[in-house]
Amino acid sequence: MKPLYTGLAAAVTSAATFATSGAFIKPLLEAGWSPAAAVTARALAAGVLLLPLVIISLRGRWGAVWRGRWRIAGMGVIAVAFTQLTYFAALSRIPVSTALLVEYQAPLLLVIWVAVSTRRLPRPAVLIGSVLAIGGLVLVIGPGALSAVDPAGLLLAFAAAIGCAVYFVVAARPSDGLPPVALAGFGLLLGSATLALAGLLGLVPISMTFGEVALLGSPVPWWVPLTVVAFFGTAVAYATGIFASGRLGSRLASFVGLLEVVFASVLAWIVVGEALSPLQMAGGALILVGIAVIPPPDDPAAVTSPDEDLERVG
Repeated sequence: MKPLYTGLAAAVTSAATFATSGAFIKPLLEAGWSPAAAVTARALAAGVLLLPLVIISLRGRWGAVWRGRWRIAGMGVIAVAFTQLTYFAALSRIPVSTALLVEYQAPLLLVIWVAVSTRRLPRPAVLIGSVLAIGGLVLVIGPGALSAVDPAGLLLAFAAAIGCAVYFVVAARPSDGLPPVALAGFGLLLGSATLALAGLLGLVPISMTFGEVALLGSPVPWWVPLTVVAFFGTAVAYATGIFASGRLGSRLASFVGLLEVVFASVLAWIVVGEALSPLQMAGGALILVGIAVIPPPDDPAAVTSPDEDLERVG
């Protein structure tokens, strides 16, 4: 299968698995877990789950880990810890829909960054696709998300958008022998350690409960939803997302990542009966059209940097 198609399949898988996070983290939050505690446990559990695959994938090539230390640091500290901290801090000030809308401007930030850094305007297809995808995002999340006015909350959500953009940039960098699963595993372990340190320093509240929680209308042990979100919504999501960015480049992978919001809406419809409105369905269609309009890099397998993959179509 061509790199473009394998990359698209991995990107869609990443978006779909990331979308499961909310449904399985929510029972923990309702049971008394703080957001920072849930995210820390999620990242730690996912990193531990990936560790055997990390060791197998490296095959003793530990030098690749050292060469990729800055990518791992960027993935763990910024893409995982910083993004999660700023996003949940934003939620304390503005509605979830507004925070999501601002955070998912990450693809647009990448387009703007490359236009500024290369001093070249993107091709019309990129601009049209961006407008369609972001417009679709507004419809899926809901036009009401545009009504929040808390400056600090918006600033924190924008910081999360920058962290999200960094995730795609770091993931698209040349691997230099570091397998995607290794970058995901070590990044998640470092991210969980960073979040735990923030909790110990009192920067974020850490609280957990270890009784039964309500999941899909039935009481289950607390570790059940945590295991599901750690495996699917974190380990699989990050590993496939990093793999996809390496195949598609940061720009296209980030726009495909917008499908996470669509998948989350569909999941909410199936699990808790929150029916999709006609506007949301139209928004999902616009996102798909926008992704289809945006051209991929000329040679996805040869993408070497986020600037290059955007400049080729800019």
